Amino acid sequence: MIEMLMSLALAFGISFYALPAIINITIEKGLFDFPDDRKVHNNPIPSLGGLAIYAGFIMAFLITVSFAGTQFVFQYFLAATLVIFFIGLKDDLLNLVPFKKFLGQVLAASLLVFKGGLVINHLGGILGIGELQPVIAQILSVFTLVVIINAFNLIDGVDGLAGTLSLITSCMLAVFFAINGDYAYACMATSLMGAVAAFLIFNYAPARIFMGDTGSLMIGLVNGAMVIHFIQTAGSAPVLAVQSAGALGFAVMFVPLFDTLRVFSYRILKGISPFTPDRNHIHHILMRFGWSHTKVTITLAFAAVAFAGISWALQGLGNSILLLVIVGLGFLSVGIALLSYKSYRHKMLADKSPRINAGANAAPVISVKTKKAAN
Repeated sequence: MIEMLMSLALAFGISFYALPAIINITIEKGLFDFPDDRKVHNNPIPSLGGLAIYAGFIMAFLITVSFAGTQFVFQYFLAATLVIFFIGLKDDLLNLVPFKKFLGQVLAASLLVFKGGLVINHLGGILGIGELQPVIAQILSVFTLVVIINAFNLIDGVDGLAGTLSLITSCMLAVFFAINGDYAYACMATSLMGAVAAFLIFNYAPARIFMGDTGSLMIGLVNGAMVIHFIQTAGSAPVLAVQSAGALGFAVMFVPLFDTLRVFSYRILKGISPFTPDRNHIHHILMRFGWSHTKVTITLAFAAVAFAGISWALQGLGNSILLLVIVGLGFLSVGIALLSYKSYRHKMLADKSPRINAGANAAPVISVKTKKAAN
């Protein structure tokens, strides 16, 4: 337990100390995230907060994992994080084309799967499928990691949102790993928690800095690695063994994953690239109600905790039925939000219409002050 507290404190301290300096340097060098017709901020914001997140996370984890009393092989994980870090940094500085960015994600995921052994070998009865052939299992695992990396990258559209969702996921996994004595992965989770918590102090609205792709791709990779390890081990965990590890692994990061899969499916059905940017993410929908960044973040954070809690309570249903339940609830929630927005927009247009008509025909209004003067 002491190594978890060490990693949490060390990661927080390093990131918190580094962020003001990074903000000053990015302002001095003009390294901003500029607003456009897709983004929801109005002013240029420094965009290299991911540097501090990575520094805090990787240094805290490297130092404390050696105290965890395990034979954790870390070199391939370190290599994967370095690949994703430099891909994200180059994209923040030079705007990589999506295909090159995708190749970098596949390379990082492949290092974890083919060399690091992070493989989903069993689907637990989803679609009637159990044990997977090794090649199929490896391809599925790479695909899963790439989807999770993109999920956190794409959900990073509102102040504090991606960081808060990552904090919730890593906190849940840290508790589970610690209870089961899996201290290497518990240290990984608490190191990420500390680094992200420090960043959020500067990122909650009004944000002083964004994490950029350097941060969002990295937290996606780390969360993806932890979730796959959870799926691998949770079914046979010595304490609180999970009956539906695959579905529960999906549920602990439900908001970014479901939103990404929904938006990707929508784009593909429209015949456009799934990587084409738009304003159809769930945070964009909620922003159309006039909600603040903080309200959107709190709402989606509550949803993330709720879906994880529901899934934990219903894990006895089995992977297939539990996935159907939580995906169905996800579509129901988005459907309610879209219908509510249409009703809200109709009401706003109806409220504006009488004022416009009245403005053309109404008699001039004399203020109380003017009326007294006339008398």
